[in-house]
Amino acid sequence: MDKRPTPPYEREMDQLEDWINESVMPRGSMSDQIMKEIEKRAMQRKTTKSKFAKRAVLAASVVGILGTGVVGAGFVSPTMAATLKQIPGIGSIFYGLSSDEIQTAVDKGILSHPNETVSHDGITLTLSDVLYDGTRLSFSIERQGENMPEGSVSPYLPTDVKTESNDKEWLKKHKVPEKNQLKGYFKYFPEVLINGKKIDSHLNSYGDDPEKKNSVVGEFMKLDSLPDEFELTIRTSMTGVDEPYEFKVPVKIDNTMITVKPNEAKTTGNFSYTVKELKSTSTTTRLVLDSKGEVPASPEQTGEYAPTMMYYDIVDDQGDILEQRQFGYFHSKPKTEYHVDELYDALKPNTKYVTIKPFTLTVKPADWSIVGEGKGADGKLKRGDKTYIKELEMKIPLNN
Repeated sequence: MDKRPTPPYEREMDQLEDWINESVMPRGSMSDQIMKEIEKRAMQRKTTKSKFAKRAVLAASVVGILGTGVVGAGFVSPTMAATLKQIPGIGSIFYGLSSDEIQTAVDKGILSHPNETVSHDGITLTLSDVLYDGTRLSFSIERQGENMPEGSVSPYLPTDVKTESNDKEWLKKHKVPEKNQLKGYFKYFPEVLINGKKIDSHLNSYGDDPEKKNSVVGEFMKLDSLPDEFELTIRTSMTGVDEPYEFKVPVKIDNTMITVKPNEAKTTGNFSYTVKELKSTSTTTRLVLDSKGEVPASPEQTGEYAPTMMYYDIVDDQGDILEQRQFGYFHSKPKTEYHVDELYDALKPNTKYVTIKPFTLTVKPADWSIVGEGKGADGKLKRGDKTYIKELEMKIPLNN
């Protein structure tokens, strides 16, 4: 019999579950949704591998339904508040990270919570999270003030920007003089500097955080030349506020990135690809390769069907597929040369090797629609029916 005491966070989650079960919640309070999540939690106790996920599922669902305000409203104790704030789903900067990976990232300085604040004219901005793992740089900024507009990023276009749109109503709505713009939007784009110099990379993504109201997330990807220690400066502006906002925070990481450069090629028919580099950090896996030639077609990809460009799964030594951070469809005939530079989820510690598994999707060239695209039986979005090419698989040992 297990006589170990129940950890504090487990007691907190159980107390919250009991509170919801016993409470008479008003109509429209979303109690049905919360109870459904409790039922899911019971199922996940049996099926989920991650201990963190087991204890976080209820908290995440409650926060998602009732809002993060419950943390500071006396509804939960400091222990539960700390648990809620660690849940990856609360901010998309945590996308793809398990609890162990988050802890490792914090320990190594890869993930920090500066919580630096700057206030101007009734609006306070907080640099809440910074993540730099040696290959990508992400940050999250929150806004706070009265009567904030819906959405965080400005819908307005600079008045000097030329557009090809002839939609007068659309232009009237989006090309608004600054003096007439609603107050409280983040303007495009933040200026980011490393040791006082503008970052040498395009801003891969920037916009509203879909997981966190009143927040924006910016991310630079495929960075190679930044030092392990530097001063990060982020400058941004808000509509209706004359003075800009500036944050300066030190970044210092214990960079234990694993890099292998196999320069190994695989060929079938007229198609070949060469893996140039594989990088693994505590939070990201990066695959760089070049391909050449016409992609092979399976018997099912002939006639009214055809293959897409070649895509690449990374599978670890336990048979788990790493999730690709961005997956692009190109609704046109594949080119015969590609340079691939993509980010995936992190590898588990002590992974000995990975296998690259190339695959294509099947399309109808008549309209370039993807065969099998849609929601799967588990309710998750399915990218399409994969056709793996066995003879192109490549096993890459890791030097760890």
